[in-house]
Amino acid sequence: MTTTCTPSPDAAVAQTPTRRSRFEPAWLLPTAAAGALAAAVGLPWLVNAYLISLAATALVMAVLAMSTQLLAGLAGLAPLGQAAYLTVGAYTAASVATLTGLGPVQLLAAAAAGAVAAAVTGLLAVRARGTTFLMVTFGLGELVHAAANQWAPGGSEGVHAPPVVALPGLPAMVRPGWVHLYVLACTLLIGVAVAVAVRSRFALLLRGIAAHEPRVQATGHHTGGLLLTAYVLAGGIAGAAGALLIAVTRYVSPADAAMGVSALALAAALIGSGSMTGACAAAVVLVAARDWAGGLLGGHGPTLLGLAFLLLAYLPRRRLAGLTNRFPRRRT
Repeated sequence: MTTTCTPSPDAAVAQTPTRRSRFEPAWLLPTAAAGALAAAVGLPWLVNAYLISLAATALVMAVLAMSTQLLAGLAGLAPLGQAAYLTVGAYTAASVATLTGLGPVQLLAAAAAGAVAAAVTGLLAVRARGTTFLMVTFGLGELVHAAANQWAPGGSEGVHAPPVVALPGLPAMVRPGWVHLYVLACTLLIGVAVAVAVRSRFALLLRGIAAHEPRVQATGHHTGGLLLTAYVLAGGIAGAAGALLIAVTRYVSPADAAMGVSALALAAALIGSGSMTGACAAAVVLVAARDWAGGLLGGHGPTLLGLAFLLLAYLPRRRLAGLTNRFPRRRT
């Protein structure tokens, strides 16, 4: 018997980046990455203090976008409450700051607190799928927002924290340039850890769950446990972002758990179309549109964000994938 195999449309789309890569030199992506890193490192000597602080804030949002992308890009679950774990991490870092000013200690404590909070709330969240998961995570985020207003130190006014110390023996980082370099170093370390995670067998299983969960269950894997693990990891990354937020602003309030923060991270993840690099770049662009370009336009940053979200909603998904997957990257 003769079988005729017809390529599926999905296969054709998946092969498109490979065909495009023939016309792009292999050195282009490493060179662009090196140039971006050099620009980020040299930024404190090139721009004023406001732009330096804005860049550091964008890096914090990039870490939160990585947390969101871990769920949306790998597991196919779009969360709308990651700002809750950022806020838990930020309050934890502010509390630890009263005992020690060491930034790495605050970072680890905040990541642990975010992971624990995600482990508790994730028992409810990972039971849902699709739009229900989106609404459950939104509800959890709003509950954390309300709880922070009611019971967090400082109430709705928030709390202030002292400057962070990067390493033992060094002075506290008061200048925005040093804070930016510290946040950049932490972001790169978190990015390396996430890059290792997305190339693991665990990430393969998450992609399988996103594609066809019953098939993964049929192989003997407990998909609920895998999704809960991913949710906890994402919560830990978001908690670490909270510690970096404390380093930048030296302040945390319940407003940091607002839905708008989670929505921006989710938009960055969706624009990234499954790429951690794309999600981080989108987060930087969205923060720049909200705070820098919005300031130039008389405080219309939210308007720019609204237009960006509308563009995201109506731009065909395949075009987004074409924009963010222009350069080839390894798939596992």
